[in-house]
Amino acid sequence: MGSPSLFLRPLSPPPLLTRSFPLRANLLSIPLRLKPYPHPRSISLIPLCTDDPDSIVNNSATTSSVPPPPPLFSAFSPPRALWRGLTALILAGQVAHRVLTGKIHRRNTLQQLERIGPGSTGVALLTAAFVGMAFTIQFVREFTRLGLHRSVGGVLALALSRELSPVVTAVVVAGRIGSAFAAELGTMQVSEQTDTLRVLGSQPIDYLITPRVISSVLALPILTLLSFFIGLASSAFLADAVFGVSVNIILDSARRALRPWDIVSSLIKSAVFGAVISVVSCAWGATTHGGAKGVGESTTSAVVVSLVGIFVTDFALSYLFFQGGAGDSLKYAMG
Repeated sequence: MGSPSLFLRPLSPPPLLTRSFPLRANLLSIPLRLKPYPHPRSISLIPLCTDDPDSIVNNSATTSSVPPPPPLFSAFSPPRALWRGLTALILAGQVAHRVLTGKIHRRNTLQQLERIGPGSTGVALLTAAFVGMAFTIQFVREFTRLGLHRSVGGVLALALSRELSPVVTAVVVAGRIGSAFAAELGTMQVSEQTDTLRVLGSQPIDYLITPRVISSVLALPILTLLSFFIGLASSAFLADAVFGVSVNIILDSARRALRPWDIVSSLIKSAVFGAVISVVSCAWGATTHGGAKGVGESTTSAVVVSLVGIFVTDFALSYLFFQGGAGDSLKYAMG
């Protein structure tokens, strides 16, 4: 093949063509074949038969302008955890606004309340019973040897009401209900069912998220109260059957040690734990992408973040509720 060549060709064949002649100025010039066209604006340069693609010369009348540089933060993408955390805060605000304005889907709320309450009662009570008995084994023998058997019931009641019952119940609900919330909303998100709700005129925040948050906040304190009574009863039974401490002594000590604020603080903790579990699980489910794999990752991450949120919130509320107390509960328990 010879040297690369470019030909001037009209966009459409002219009726009459004049003679053509080559132009060669020097070794660097490109041979051109001129074919005049009746109108000068109709002439365009079309590359033909070139050996090297890099030798194609742009002979357009206007030089291509250099694109402007991209904005400073155009390529910045926030971390996924930060993005999901902001989503959880936004969802919490939207749910609070709908509760205050009365925009509640009552039928869905009752369905979720039945699912969280009666559906989780068995596993929550069974867990509370064995946790109470395990806690009793740890210290009843030592208290009895020190002659403090009359304070056993007070210690059990305070530990179960302030910490064990709300935290253990919240952990059970996070594993059972929180994972279900994240998996359901994640599946609906990746299958575009939430977009279908919007097309039908329903807001997913009203139909899916708000009922789950409200039902969790209402059901968890009731489960915590039941877990407290079951845990205390199982502990008293074990102490009487194994260590010889009478049930009457344990119940009388618990009655002396407990104050109304201990039960109220336990219920407040449980309500806050329910809000944390439901908001985190719904936010993680609503931000799912990536198909079935994304649903699994969102479910696992939602449970882990919910557990961490439970423990952090428990520390903050315990410090707020009990740091300024006088600490005389066990003194009352010993009579």
